[in-house]
Amino acid sequence: MKKLIVLLCLVFAAVCSAQTLEPEFQAFSGALLKLKKADKGYHKFRLTVDVAPWAFQADGEVQAPGGDGDALITGLFDGDVYAMLAYVPSTAVGSDNKEYQVGFFDMMLYFEDEPTRIRNLRFKLLPPANDEWAMGILKDALESGSLLGNVWGGKYDKAITRASADPLDKAKLRTLQKKAEKKPEEEATITTRKRRVEASEEEAAPKKKKKKKVEAEEESTMNKRKRRVDAADEETAPTKKKKKKKVSGDECDDPSLSVKEKRRCQLKNK
Repeated sequence: MKKLIVLLCLVFAAVCSAQTLEPEFQAFSGALLKLKKADKGYHKFRLTVDVAPWAFQADGEVQAPGGDGDALITGLFDGDVYAMLAYVPSTAVGSDNKEYQVGFFDMMLYFEDEPTRIRNLRFKLLPPANDEWAMGILKDALESGSLLGNVWGGKYDKAITRASADPLDKAKLRTLQKKAEKKPEEEATITTRKRRVEASEEEAAPKKKKKKKVEAEEESTMNKRKRRVDAADEETAPTKKKKKKKVSGDECDDPSLSVKEKRRCQLKNK
């Protein structure tokens, strides 16, 4: 009974996981495909991509719509064939410290926008993203993707159509590679500049501090000199003497005047 309950729980968890799983799609140009001649209607093919964020190899067998053995070979040269990878966004860090998508679980080849028939599909991770951790993510993605059933129609048609409008080709992969190679150089340049600025600031800090100290000392010296000059000026400045107010006596009381003259003087001053 307990085993049955555990089994039911696992089935329920798997169903819930499948319902919440939302795959994404990436198209690759047919120029990246290697296609062999048909054997009993099926061509062996190989798709190899080794530019971040992709590092994988897909092998399998493909049959053209209608079973035409020459249609795919002709379509490959005419640009009518492209590969579509279905994956669950899951990244792993490679030995080169770059992130790689390793959550793919299915692939389809399209001929003139029509899905082909694929069998014996196998995925292989390539260096630098093929360590045990990355392989574990790939294994989980393959198991989770199988719960979704056939993703090449119906529900995901719009997402597939959008992805098919911009397939990765050799030129775009070269651009990605150049950007990936250029990024560490830019980061190194930025780091070097930052270190130079920091070193310059550290070197300038003591000089600024010393300059401020000198300016403060000079200002203090000037203030002292000014105070001394002001004090000296106060000491040497002449003291103004107050003028004594001359108090004049009564002219008519002059003892040299006679009594008659004093009277005349008094009458005159009245």
